[in-house]
Amino acid sequence: MHIKTRKISIFIGLTFLLSWSAAFLFYLCGGKWNTPGAVILGLVYMCMPMTSVIITQSVVYKESFLSVLRLNFKLNRWFFIAWLLPPVLGFLAFGVGLLMPGVTYSPDMSGMYELYKDIIPPADYQQMYAQMAQLPVHPVWLALAAGLASGITINALAAYGEELGWRGFLYDELQPLGFWKSSMLIGLIWGVWHAPFILQGHNYPHYPLFGIAMMIVWCVLLSPLFCFIRSKSRSVIPAAIMHGTLNGTFTLAIFLLKGGNELLIGITGLAGFIVLALVNMGIFVLHKYDLNRC
Repeated sequence: MHIKTRKISIFIGLTFLLSWSAAFLFYLCGGKWNTPGAVILGLVYMCMPMTSVIITQSVVYKESFLSVLRLNFKLNRWFFIAWLLPPVLGFLAFGVGLLMPGVTYSPDMSGMYELYKDIIPPADYQQMYAQMAQLPVHPVWLALAAGLASGITINALAAYGEELGWRGFLYDELQPLGFWKSSMLIGLIWGVWHAPFILQGHNYPHYPLFGIAMMIVWCVLLSPLFCFIRSKSRSVIPAAIMHGTLNGTFTLAIFLLKGGNELLIGITGLAGFIVLALVNMGIFVLHKYDLNRC
């Protein structure tokens, strides 16, 4: 089994061309970040890998598009693991974040405002703070419930547009490289693909240029976990569920922290990197255990 370099190159080229062109047109037309228009751009952007798969398979190679959908709806434990793992990662990153210099526990969530005060208008934060005071439970538990609910529904549907490209098409095509090399390569491509959003302040609002490097490292560290779930579940759907839930619960890692910055704390900061590095060590052990059983 050999790698179809030309086919992979066409997919990657189309994905970057369509995605980055959409982002460029948005900014050229005066689009602003943290607006409803940016949310729409994000949804369109996430669909571009899927669009590129369709074009590559059906238009360029005249092959069945259904062969790469990997829509296996047969439930297994990995569907549930994919759903519940992201908030666990978030809480672990919260714990590691507490160990960072200058970072303290902030139950009133004032630290999150300080972290993003350049983005959250004071009036909006005051209104949010007043509403929080009247809630019957702490907002972190509501965020957890909302993240889990959206992660398995609308977020998973949107994430499938990405995952069909990364853990569907690319995962299949790069299998000859082996698990770790293919996972790292997918993560590298995935990370670079985020560049237009990072430059506009997504994830790293105060460090947009360095944030690109941070996002690439994060995606490389995260990719083996996604590929592991994809491998064990034999479906792209759990990868989409995990992606959607991760997007819905990422704030769990920073809600209750004060101090530090986005490079240190959060699931996409150094705290998250440490957690993912430990997860990768666990995957390595599990892989070795599976091979020894064969």
